[in-house]
Amino acid sequence: MDETFWHGKWQRNEIGFHEPWPNALLTDNFMALRLPVGARVFVPLCGKSRDIHWLLEYGYQVAGIELSPIAVTQLFFELGLAPRISPAGPLLRYEAGSLCVFTGNVFSLTRTELGHVDAVYDRAALIALPAPTRVAYARHLITITEAAPELVISMEYDQSRKAGPPFSVDENALRQYYGDTFTLDRVAHRTIPGGLKGSCPATESVWVMKPRYGAEALIRNG
Repeated sequence: MDETFWHGKWQRNEIGFHEPWPNALLTDNFMALRLPVGARVFVPLCGKSRDIHWLLEYGYQVAGIELSPIAVTQLFFELGLAPRISPAGPLLRYEAGSLCVFTGNVFSLTRTELGHVDAVYDRAALIALPAPTRVAYARHLITITEAAPELVISMEYDQSRKAGPPFSVDENALRQYYGDTFTLDRVAHRTIPGGLKGSCPATESVWVMKPRYGAEALIRNG
């Protein structure tokens, strides 16, 4: 992960990837995870996502990790929360109410620091990473969450027509990253109006990924 690239984006406020409202694919499909109110949801590479506002409003606990402290500071400010800040290994932990966000590189987050999560919501993390990093990211996420179920939003387009991020991640790639651990069920698919930043046609898919029998125990004891 190119930390300098993403730090620069936040420092220059070049955050066109940030949506000013909760993502419709989240609000329309999150219940497919069948989580009870109060469940703890992990949002990797979370930025200051309005999706976190929505999850908190509907009674979920949220854990996140974000590289940029600018994004995390703005997230808590926009929520009207004053976080307690404490060290967490090489990371910093920001906590207030039902929200806990770590700042730093996702690969520095351990299972112990993260704690138990009931599910993962990945809208903009996997597609923000180049292919070699995605392989390591998927393995790391499975490990630190003990193969918790995931709701993943993927994007597909002709990668030859535009360089990422976001990157095109098709079904074959998802199955390569996650198929040994999870069953994958596509629950929604849509064409992005205007395509990817107006440059080429693009689609998004919503995937519900549930651990295969025994996967959680295998990860926990591995």
